[in-house]
Amino acid sequence: MLQCTAVTETPVAEVLVALLDLRGGPGDPRDAMADDCFLLCELGEHDEFVEHAAHLWTAEPHGGRDLWFLWAGAGAHRVYRFATLPPCPAVLRDFGTGAVEPCLFFARHRPHAHSFSVADPLADLIAPTPDD
Repeated sequence: MLQCTAVTETPVAEVLVALLDLRGGPGDPRDAMADDCFLLCELGEHDEFVEHAAHLWTAEPHGGRDLWFLWAGAGAHRVYRFATLPPCPAVLRDFGTGAVEPCLFFARHRPHAHSFSVADPLADLIAPTPDD
């Protein structure tokens, strides 16, 4: 499944407040924020009835809760919220190598494709070529 390509402006001041209020959040929220002014939906492709989602911070790395930015709509019609959600419990196991890859989304995410099954449609466009 391809990754959703929805992008939205980052409400920087509100993200900083959400990070400050987050138990187990970063020491300095400014250091935790990317320099980007935009957030990209990380979920697999979905319809307009599913909120877009961008991961902001993992509060407690071992089974804790993650801070997510969820939004719907665009421009003047965009509505958004911050949610502290438990991580998805799904894992992809390679029995040949013993490798384990966890799903990086939140529990009960929609669509149901896990992060290890979602391909970034833009990755090939920005990946360096062997001649670079």
